[in-house]
Amino acid sequence: MIDFDNRTETEFSISRLETIATAISDAEIELILTTNDQIAEINRDFRGIDKATDVLSFPSDPFPGAPLGSIVISIDKVESVAHELGHSADDEMALLFIHGLLHLLGYDHEIDNGEMRNKESELIERFSLPKSLIVRTLEE
Repeated sequence: MIDFDNRTETEFSISRLETIATAISDAEIELILTTNDQIAEINRDFRGIDKATDVLSFPSDPFPGAPLGSIVISIDKVESVAHELGHSADDEMALLFIHGLLHLLGYDHEIDNGEMRNKESELIERFSLPKSLIVRTLEE
């Protein structure tokens, strides 16, 4: 189940994200949809990086019945990257959601040996999405 907190004026349906979340985990997930300004502030306050980013993940401390954690996504980044790459905002949101969810599940592309990229690729194929965040970044 997704606890959706839309802090923007953009209307967004999470039904596709609910399908993805249910296929990956049965834990509750908080999803915060925000703007570049707001995500830059969160990034600065929690990571010491003073700039906007597309997605942030904050795992919860595990205890029985605890939510998996929070995923924060910038709608501004979703819209600009979707436009730049020629796919829908729904597809971009799903890609970022999968990326954030894998981080909540303990995957870390910065230190693993490709496990997160492989899992992300598997999910992208399963849900018929365009290239993943990790794959796009590796191609740059």
